Amino acid sequence: MKISFHGAARTVTGSKHVIHLKNNKKVLLDCGLFQGLGDETLEHNTHFGFDPTQITYVILSHAHIDHSGLLPKLVKEGFNGPIYCTPATADLVQVLLLDSGFIQEADVAFVNKRRAAQGLPYIKPLYTVADANNVFPLLREVPYCEITQIDEDISFQYTDTGHILGSAAIHVSIKEDGKETRITFSGDVGRYRDVILRSPEVFPQADYILLESTYGNSLHEDIEGTEDLLFQYIQETCIENKGKLIIPAFSVGRTQELLYALNKLEYQGRLPDVPYYVDSPLSTKTTEIVKQHANLFNEHVQELMKKDKYPFDFKGLKFITKVEDSKHLNTRKEPMVILSASGMAEAGRIKHHIANGIENPRNRILMTGYCEPRSLGAKLMRGEKQVKIFRQEYDVKASVNAIRSMSAHGDYDDLCQFLACQNKDQIKTLFLVHGEYDVQIDFQHKLRKKGFKDVEIPRRHQVFRLD
Repeated sequence: MKISFHGAARTVTGSKHVIHLKNNKKVLLDCGLFQGLGDETLEHNTHFGFDPTQITYVILSHAHIDHSGLLPKLVKEGFNGPIYCTPATADLVQVLLLDSGFIQEADVAFVNKRRAAQGLPYIKPLYTVADANNVFPLLREVPYCEITQIDEDISFQYTDTGHILGSAAIHVSIKEDGKETRITFSGDVGRYRDVILRSPEVFPQADYILLESTYGNSLHEDIEGTEDLLFQYIQETCIENKGKLIIPAFSVGRTQELLYALNKLEYQGRLPDVPYYVDSPLSTKTTEIVKQHANLFNEHVQELMKKDKYPFDFKGLKFITKVEDSKHLNTRKEPMVILSASGMAEAGRIKHHIANGIENPRNRILMTGYCEPRSLGAKLMRGEKQVKIFRQEYDVKASVNAIRSMSAHGDYDDLCQFLACQNKDQIKTLFLVHGEYDVQIDFQHKLRKKGFKDVEIPRRHQVFRLD
């Protein structure tokens, strides 16, 4: 038995890991899109590093595009087996992949206009909306903690990781040569005591673990101060400076967490009286899906919903879906709060809002989560004085701040707590994935000190034999 790593290897996005059995069956854990890698992004997304027609099964950890976003290309290139996921992931992945297919088509149409003017041949999108639709008949929903026997050799179960709605760790059991091998893939691990979701669950003993490591060498700020920081930034930007507060936010998870925090400010009687806009059709759809899976919320939110039936809604909130309404926000001069995707400010309507507001010192851009080092969001967080948006240079005159407590990824303490249910002596190898290499090196040292004997940091396309 072997395992190969084809994404999220010494980088954060593009999650793809293949388990190879001796009988030629191959199990693909996640099929994610690379994001925010500059000129390397397209090349990485174009070549899988394996033959899609040879994949037997796909098991998804969750719906985020860096974990599911290349499924349409996988199916387009010949995969036709089952794709396992939790029920909430099935609901989310359908809207996310359709949106991604639309973006692929729109981006290529824009590029092809320039290529035509230069006499160059047209290029094709990675995949289309039609390709995304071909994925959905292959989805197979599996609830948490239920052992699913895929075939006579392979079974698996999910446990909740509290990262986003429907997120799960995958625990695969494989019988080969008369023995059982247990492989756990963490997916993305959420935070213990998350404001909305349940904490990560304990999981069965593993022989091999693939562990995400996004924040493997750092600690997050206290979640409890989030509402106070939001209040401060809204008060300073919109009330005192009469400017716009522009907040890049991932459509799944972060947008709902921000809405929940703003709802709490209203509940406390502290929400500043300005217009609030969620300018993202995708965020609008995913928020509705989140509402439909309230059974996955933690006990605190469940209790709150007995008094406040709509924890993601409040006075002054409007959802924007039409393009003309989105453009109109940029022509208006009055103070307002705009939440828009994507969270890294790499795509979507948020880039237009930043471009239109970045050179006004009355405005503020508020980052609320992880950004790939080469993304626009990361450049802003690093304090760069000039950035390029849509191939045009802009001076950064607006204030730029970040609320670091809002990450949906667990920090060093959370990841260690996630591993605490395991007997270290039974773990043969712990593989670190989904992290920047310098962070992984630090985390590797820390884990070895904690007693994990073999901690590996795979390269992209590297293959390991499992004893």
